[in-house]
Amino acid sequence: MKQVSARIAIGLWLLLPFGAAWADDIYQAPDLFVAESFGGVPPEPNLLWLTAPVQEGVQTIMGRKLKQLRLRYWAGEGRTVWVLDEIGKVKPITAGFVVKGGEIERMRVLIFRESHGWEVRYPVFADQFQGLSLVSDLELSEGIDGISGATLSVNALRRLARLALYLHGQTPEGAREGVDHGDE
Repeated sequence: MKQVSARIAIGLWLLLPFGAAWADDIYQAPDLFVAESFGGVPPEPNLLWLTAPVQEGVQTIMGRKLKQLRLRYWAGEGRTVWVLDEIGKVKPITAGFVVKGGEIERMRVLIFRESHGWEVRYPVFADQFQGLSLVSDLELSEGIDGISGATLSVNALRRLARLALYLHGQTPEGAREGVDHGDE
């Protein structure tokens, strides 16, 4: 009996280093991303209510409606900032988006929880989103190069980019810019 217990304890001890690979990788805290997007002093958050018409656009982009009734975002200096989550393969990826003039100004993976696909966190991948907008069918204006072995993470971030751009157009800031996402 003691031998079995010792083997189990040793087996669990040997697995301990691998458990760290399944932990959340926090590349930047969401509140720091928001603050950085506004020169260190973020504005008070706003709420976007997910009304039935807004949820229709969300469903077109995400393939499902969001469970929340409202989303928090920050607006100022002609931009909106969004911190959004989407499932990669089995766990959420948290990303931050800065949208200005109907285009993505900046995208950053903030928290990555998957065991594969972490390459999406690198600037060489994230920089592809800069300057993208939505075209009339709620698709991105240009393609995003994939990463071998990270297809589900790449697809999740593509959806989130589309969502951030769409949601920006639903805000007073987006309406003032005349952002038209072609879904009306």
